[in-house]
Amino acid sequence: MRNKFFIIGISILVLTTIVYILYDVGLVFMVILTLILLVGYANTIQQKHAILRNFPVLGYFRYLFEMIAPEIQQYFIERTTDGKPFSRNQRTIVYQRAKNIDATTPFGTQLDINQSNYEGIKHSIFPTVVNEELPRVLVGGPDCKQPYSASLLNISAMSFGSLSENAIVALNKGALKGNFYHNTGEGGLTQFHQQGGDVTWQIGTGYFGCRNANGGFDKDKFTEKANLPEVKMIEIKLSQGAKPGHGGVLPASKNTEEIAKIRGVEPHTTILSPPGHSAFSDTKGLIEFVAQLRLLSNGKPIGFKLCIGKTSEFEAICQEMITQNCYPDFITVDGAEGGTGAAPLEFSDGVGMPFEPALIFVNKTLVFFGIRDRIRVICSGKIISGYSILRAVALGADICNSARGFMFSLGCIQALRCNTNTCPTGVATQDRMLMKGLVVADKYERVYHFHKNTLHAANELLAAAGKNSFAEVDINIFMRGDEFSHLSDLYFPDNLKSVTRY
Repeated sequence: MRNKFFIIGISILVLTTIVYILYDVGLVFMVILTLILLVGYANTIQQKHAILRNFPVLGYFRYLFEMIAPEIQQYFIERTTDGKPFSRNQRTIVYQRAKNIDATTPFGTQLDINQSNYEGIKHSIFPTVVNEELPRVLVGGPDCKQPYSASLLNISAMSFGSLSENAIVALNKGALKGNFYHNTGEGGLTQFHQQGGDVTWQIGTGYFGCRNANGGFDKDKFTEKANLPEVKMIEIKLSQGAKPGHGGVLPASKNTEEIAKIRGVEPHTTILSPPGHSAFSDTKGLIEFVAQLRLLSNGKPIGFKLCIGKTSEFEAICQEMITQNCYPDFITVDGAEGGTGAAPLEFSDGVGMPFEPALIFVNKTLVFFGIRDRIRVICSGKIISGYSILRAVALGADICNSARGFMFSLGCIQALRCNTNTCPTGVATQDRMLMKGLVVADKYERVYHFHKNTLHAANELLAAAGKNSFAEVDINIFMRGDEFSHLSDLYFPDNLKSVTRY
């Protein structure tokens, strides 16, 4: 291809030069062609890109199409029920509820519900009245001196750094208006989280915001921030569903001077949080750390977040709680399908237990050890609709957190550029020009409406199931398609032996 490129290119250039000499036309074309040939020659002698070396100019189209492939997939190929991690239908319902407009759909379901993987709610022919009051859950065990009344739906952990300043401010202002909490993520508590909304302060392995000069835990810095009135709960991050066993990742392109100062790190460098905590290294140390944070925060609710891996380790944690007679006020369970701004693909695709079995396991283990009534279970894993909230409660959750749902409410279009600092909607970027596209005054209202309308939808589903409160919800209100696979024979009269004919 290189030989053909130069033979054809030089031949055309010679002809163009002759035409220009004879007729004084074609100078612009001749200059452009010369530049193309020079670029082509440079590509043939470089040694980094095989495509450009073999296809000196046409090779650029490969990189162009690769760059816009997500947009082509999203806008021209995927159907309304396609799209990963969230389908177009799922994204649309968030946009509609965030904008507080009609969230109905016409002409029936687009799903194939005659499949074994179908899930549905067993509605009652005697539905209850829809409760207009949004549900709340009290968090705080026997040792908690400052229990907190949390909304059933809240903003999951997303750090300033991963998200933009405007996104964090809009989320917190929305939380203030809707009376629900905003998890800071492991990036630490910043001024942008302090817009009046309730905050759950997450303490990760990097101890950002309560970090000493050596990168370890600083109890004095922790005590100062933990006792701020807006900090309602404190969450120790053990692991995250999208990258369990791997520390947080902040790409260098997003690590600005401001973020580096907040976190106590070098700016413009990729920040990799340690995989594990330095303040403790075993189950005994974890429970002692819970007790220490409770003491330093004057009795605020203390919990930890994890993605389940080795089940025996969680069982050991439960046993240690009983041994020390010290219990966290809540445990946040993150599924392996959880989201993140940046993670190695192997960790996102191949490490950790999925949300459903993890939540069931945690709930049943706490029941087995007789400590379930002391601890609230918070779940995080693709919570995006009223249906997903009801399903999570049925599997054992007391409270639900959503990250990507609230990102969609801010305008996220699932561009899949969170780790590149080029988020086109200004949500997951530190680029000031892109950030300006996210207008806080408009977006915080959308955060508020998404929360309110989604919980109202959950209340409607609860009423349709004939239940009066979420405390009555269990897995028995759900049906699966595989329950019907053995019923096909009952469609035939010969098998209806219990029917009496008159």
